[in-house]
Amino acid sequence: MTKEFNVYQYPNGITLLHKQVLSTRIAHCGYIFDVGSRDEDLKTQGLAHFWEHMAFKGTDKRKTFQILSSLEQVGGDLNAYTTKEKIWFHASLPFTYLERAADVLTDISFNSIFPEKEIEKEKKVVLEEMHMYADNPEDAIQDEFETLIFPEHSLGYNILGTEKTLQSFTQQNLKSFLKKNIDTSRVAFVVLSPQSFTEVKYITDKYIPHVKAQHSAKVREKNRGFKPATLIKKIDASQTHCVIGSLGLNIKEERRLGLFLLSNLLAGPGMTSTLNMAMREKKGYVYTIESNFTSYIDTGVYSFYFATESKQFEKALDVFHKEIAKVREKKLSTVQLHRLKEQIKGQLIMAEENNSNFMQMMGKSYLDFGKIDSFDHIIKKIDGISAEVINDLANQLMNPARMSKLIYEPEA
Repeated sequence: MTKEFNVYQYPNGITLLHKQVLSTRIAHCGYIFDVGSRDEDLKTQGLAHFWEHMAFKGTDKRKTFQILSSLEQVGGDLNAYTTKEKIWFHASLPFTYLERAADVLTDISFNSIFPEKEIEKEKKVVLEEMHMYADNPEDAIQDEFETLIFPEHSLGYNILGTEKTLQSFTQQNLKSFLKKNIDTSRVAFVVLSPQSFTEVKYITDKYIPHVKAQHSAKVREKNRGFKPATLIKKIDASQTHCVIGSLGLNIKEERRLGLFLLSNLLAGPGMTSTLNMAMREKKGYVYTIESNFTSYIDTGVYSFYFATESKQFEKALDVFHKEIAKVREKKLSTVQLHRLKEQIKGQLIMAEENNSNFMQMMGKSYLDFGKIDSFDHIIKKIDGISAEVINDLANQLMNPARMSKLIYEPEA
């Protein structure tokens, strides 16, 4: 751990993480839990996400409106989100109100009472959220692709769950899920603000020590393997949407940064990415082509997404495969590799300016690795990546015979 970050673990197991940034007047803070949708079973799909919603619906100290208005009254923002392996409750607000955020976040994270009336009302809200995503093919296809990659495994569950499981949730389901899955030694409260560590700890000492220690014996089921598959579905849409990908690398895999570079080279956020130049700029087949990859504790997934008119889908797909083949067949030159690394470094520097995202990165990194790498250390690791590593990854992970494909075609 570098001096750039401060770490303190309370007797109940909760870890306080802190980074001082003097150039801001905003405090970003939040609780991160090592709990996510992969901790569910078939009957409880969507329960982790439902907890995220219900945490705002009342505690012994506060009613819903008091929770929702507590930080808004001072211009702040209170929010939460769920992933496959983590849940965040977080806030951003003027740093002079950090104590208010620490109080409210601790209350909703550990003292929610899940009123039955609110449960029934919130089911309707989540149902509308499901419909909203279903109406957006670009979002829906990304979620369904992981179901294709991880069939019959909780990593393949939609984070929102299903309408059937949602309607079955009760107060007891929520309490049982939290009792089974929360381990306070796997919880961190993260603060990025202009205050010193001493000032921040003085505030958190008033709240975190009162959280009761909790231990979990859960063991996450490992992914049981992978078989490439192709699925074509008819939907109400004007374009053909396509996701292509396969298993990626887990969070402990040393080559993970290499896959980050490869993904960025092929379809990163820049307009000059390989696939954007080939499929959009040269051929005009797509509006966007993007890459995504996520690493989990024991596996990972990477994918490419694009949408195009149905009559030119096969042509677009042919261009895609030709560009992937080029990367597999030929290593990057010294100049190409240098440019790619400089691009990635620049993107990371830009990302570091987003203090809220950086705060969240701190929490995830600590829970996953037990440390937070300094920016200089990350740059050093990027500089150490060779053209051979990137080429090996392309050949290992991007063999067309080992890639799954999900296609949404317009209904006739």
